[in-house]
Amino acid sequence: MFFMSNCCEPVQLKPLTFFKCLSEDTRLKTLLMLSVKGELCVCDLTDALQLSQPKISRHLADLRKCGLVLDNRKGKWVYYELHPDLPAWALEVIKNTAIHNNEYISEALANLSCENC
Repeated sequence: MFFMSNCCEPVQLKPLTFFKCLSEDTRLKTLLMLSVKGELCVCDLTDALQLSQPKISRHLADLRKCGLVLDNRKGKWVYYELHPDLPAWALEVIKNTAIHNNEYISEALANLSCENC
């Protein structure tokens, strides 16, 4: 298991845990979309992935527990982004996967209806 960082501590991320977190379609697509878009809210992801809010929220909670994403409340909306303290190797895997597998997330990106995307 790895741990969320406290104030100035880096995320302790083990490769096995990282890849287990990526092994589910919704979580993987969510991370890839966040790497492309930077920040998305739950409502954006429900539109993009055509899944219910509770299902998206459960997967985001898993990603947060893994230390891969951070959440930020803005009014009544919660926005998610890649954790800024991800190790360089993990960030490189996510970004390279998004760049070289556009067809995997292109439909989800096309479904985005957010104004700031």
